[in-house]
Amino acid sequence: MQRFVLVLCAVTTALVTAPPARAEMYRLAAPDGTVHFTNAPTDPRYQRLGLGSGTAAGWLRLPEGATSRYAREIREVASRHGVPEKLVAAVIRAESSFNPHAVSPKGAQGLMQLMPATASMLGVHDSFDPRQNIEGGVRHLRGLIDRFGNNLPLALAAYNAGERAVSTHRGIPPYTETREYVERVLRFYDGGAGIVARTVVYRRVEDDGTVTYTNIPPRGRH
Repeated sequence: MQRFVLVLCAVTTALVTAPPARAEMYRLAAPDGTVHFTNAPTDPRYQRLGLGSGTAAGWLRLPEGATSRYAREIREVASRHGVPEKLVAAVIRAESSFNPHAVSPKGAQGLMQLMPATASMLGVHDSFDPRQNIEGGVRHLRGLIDRFGNNLPLALAAYNAGERAVSTHRGIPPYTETREYVERVLRFYDGGAGIVARTVVYRRVEDDGTVTYTNIPPRGRH
């Protein structure tokens, strides 16, 4: 089971009752599958997701995740290019956690984290448009699958590190980020984490204004 942990450090407790504020959000996927979100990154591996909103106090079950929001686009594009929709969903989950506004430290953008040059090559004019991004990302993934003889781990490694790196090393490059990325996508794909997955996330605002998000329910709730 994947674990999500998020901590937002509020400046004052007054923020609990103040109008919703917007702040930069960052994401870090750990090797054990835990995904950390924060507005104050302390590790260079955190990737910027964009703007988040403030919340009210108390434990709340968040609305269902964006995994279902793009289900139709994923299904249509995946079918058109002959790529399993569960695989597309797994890549999006690993790349951006279904945030269409995600931007990586290296400049990759959108749901499937397309670099501007790659997006341009694929005819994607707006990487932050979900449909365009999914179309371009799936086309790119399809090309890599074909390029590496249907070897999915190599195709995923190339999606993360580039075709040249895979060809140069004649396999998955010895990069920690790339190896963890391939393992993560395959875990999401093989573990049934597709567009129909539902993760219950709870939210709590502590007395000091700290906001915590987790998929572990509070005491007394099951």
